[in-house]
Amino acid sequence: MKKSQLVQKDPYLKPFGEALQKRMERAELRELQLTDGRVPLSEIANGHLYYGLHRTATGWVFREKAPNATALYLYGDFTNWKIEPHFALHPLGNGDWEIEIPDYALRNEMLYKLWMVWPSGADERLPAYAQRVVQDEVTKVFCAQVWEPEPYVWKHNAPPKPSHPLIYEAHIGMSSQEAKISSYWEFKTTVLPRIKELGYNTIQLMAVQEHPYYGSFGYQVSNFFAPSSRFGTPEELAELIDEAHGMGISVVLDLIHSHAVKNEREGIARFDGSDYLYTHHGERGHHKVWDSSCFDYGKPETIIFLLSNLKYWLQKFRFDGFRFDGVTSMCYLDHGIGVDFLDYGQYFDGNVDEDALTYLTLANKLVRELNPGAMTIAEDVSGMPGMAFPVEQGGVGFDFRMSMGIADFWVKTLKTQSDDDWSVGEIYHRMTDKRAEELTISYAECHDQALVGDKTMIFRMIDSKMYDSMSVFMPDMTVDRGVALHKLIRLVTLTLCSGGYLNFMGNEFGHPEWIDFPREGNGWSCHHARRQWNLADDNSLKYSGLNRFDHDMIHCVTETGMLAFAPEPLCRNEGDKVLAFRRGECVVVFNFHPTKAYTDYAIGCPAGKYGIVLSSDAPQYHGFGNVAETVSHFTMPYSGYDRLLLYLPPRTAMVLARQKG
Repeated sequence: MKKSQLVQKDPYLKPFGEALQKRMERAELRELQLTDGRVPLSEIANGHLYYGLHRTATGWVFREKAPNATALYLYGDFTNWKIEPHFALHPLGNGDWEIEIPDYALRNEMLYKLWMVWPSGADERLPAYAQRVVQDEVTKVFCAQVWEPEPYVWKHNAPPKPSHPLIYEAHIGMSSQEAKISSYWEFKTTVLPRIKELGYNTIQLMAVQEHPYYGSFGYQVSNFFAPSSRFGTPEELAELIDEAHGMGISVVLDLIHSHAVKNEREGIARFDGSDYLYTHHGERGHHKVWDSSCFDYGKPETIIFLLSNLKYWLQKFRFDGFRFDGVTSMCYLDHGIGVDFLDYGQYFDGNVDEDALTYLTLANKLVRELNPGAMTIAEDVSGMPGMAFPVEQGGVGFDFRMSMGIADFWVKTLKTQSDDDWSVGEIYHRMTDKRAEELTISYAECHDQALVGDKTMIFRMIDSKMYDSMSVFMPDMTVDRGVALHKLIRLVTLTLCSGGYLNFMGNEFGHPEWIDFPREGNGWSCHHARRQWNLADDNSLKYSGLNRFDHDMIHCVTETGMLAFAPEPLCRNEGDKVLAFRRGECVVVFNFHPTKAYTDYAIGCPAGKYGIVLSSDAPQYHGFGNVAETVSHFTMPYSGYDRLLLYLPPRTAMVLARQKG
């Protein structure tokens, strides 16, 4: 057995070395049990190739796993929606059922379902491995659909895995400027070019797995193998990803393996009449906060179902990896609800779902086996040791962990403190306080901070003045403050990240208001489930300046390569509210003071000639133009060290790059 190396990376884990070793061995043993030690892990992740509806040489075959069922029938358009004996499945053993169907019986786009009978009842179900599910516009009922179009022909290879993902978090349905549900095709045509222009190298697609309630933001999944038909066909999704690859952009799927929607007719809850086929039995199988069903990661059926799901999305649609949602909920028996993780003992106190950790470890191993260039990201707020640490060294294996505490910090700061009271030392600490052996994805705000009932960062700072005071021809102190701080918060978050950075669609230009999906309470309106791109394109509004700043900020870190170097603090002056640090050949300087400007402010740094490559005060970003961006800055020796002397206006930041010659 290999030895866990986590203790060597973090001495505070020494008391838990034996537990860490057992976790590593548990994953190795589970893999051995699943593969029998004879085949790669990827060979047992073929549930989607066996179960469900598939073409054969003579017609069709359909298979389903339903150990608790006593009878199964396929019915649909081809039976006039009647239960017919000659469409009954026959048992194969081990809970599997099968039916062979002649070629003439099924046609493309026919609708169908399963009629499931169990000892205490019967009801309709959608196949667990259905790859195409559609909803009737009138009745709102979901059905599986026969789907065999011409296979999509891929045109582009996937780009290389980015060392530092700059992620554009996007929701297809709400990506239109119009108050409607948008499509894969529209996103490819209108939004992809914007993302490319802004300079992001990765897109995180939300809400792709089919979900019955649109307003769940895609986090209550019913059909894990079916791309949501709300947005178009599977081939249109493939074309979107292919187009992104052609632009050099990676695409990761926002993956839901943390729970399943509790809907029985649409999903997999109580699938065969039992509540324990894929999920936990009884109370443990119900997530009280999310009102959903919790997977039992200790069951082979569940592991194969979920591993097959990973393989399906990687191979069928060529996704470049996954952002695993709800990892904290998966990893703790109490789902981490209301828990502050302050002590290492909390990771080893019996509250950990060891089966879930084992599944995540196998999931990461499978992804690497199938595509070594794919990336995986964990949405984990608990700081579980080893989460973003290699499997072969005793970790769970994610490339990155979402740095969720940073967004929480900014929300709390904006809610509770005037920027007169901000601490630059605390800002630096909060941005960089990460486990040394892990890489994280930092973000100032994602979709969570924009949902109805909350406020986006800029709406929190400017509020109602966003409606009538964003004109460039109308100076307003509240708006000027909000615009300035919006730029500073995003720049300090990005330039102090350890692994990568994330932005939610539209937040780059300070999208106003909130997100509210169509529901009964708002008259089923899409008014707040869209993106007002026109605001970013209108040069008479200050949204346009924020959009340009985001563009130049992203391009700045890419072109300078600064993220390849660890940040080195140069100045943290609490009284002056000046923060400066170095990354590689770049020096990044912030003056967070609301009113004070500083002339010839000394920043110690390596000797040389420096040029300003980004200034938040530039007029094109609706700053005040008080920084002379074309002036070269030379270090001056003083008391045995070199320093830059800079003019720092209030609420501004600049990035300087050391120049050759």
